[in-house]
Amino acid sequence: MADTAAPPVPHWVVDDIRKMRAYPEQPPIIPHSIEGYQLSVNSNRCMSCHKREFTQGSGAPMISVTHYMTREGQMLADVSPRRYFCTACHVPQADTRPLIDNTFVDMSELGVGHAGDQ
Repeated sequence: MADTAAPPVPHWVVDDIRKMRAYPEQPPIIPHSIEGYQLSVNSNRCMSCHKREFTQGSGAPMISVTHYMTREGQMLADVSPRRYFCTACHVPQADTRPLIDNTFVDMSELGVGHAGDQ
């Protein structure tokens, strides 16, 4: 039951530069601070910039059209309730050491060419 020191709070990467995705279908990371953002059933601060009708004024990328679909692929007029809580998939990036070594190699680095490059 001894007291132990808490690990240091990581430094968040908040440079507003969109990062390359590591694999297809990876949810994009959040390249800006979201500290103080309210995300509840009644309010979603992310939508004030990323929702389809607000992107022209904010300059933010629009959320994927898949966020306006039901599980069956039916298009909706508003964001699907199952896609409303952004931080379930999208996270800010922290400047930390990896917990384990990463040996991931992108296909482009393996020498795999594009179809038709023969």
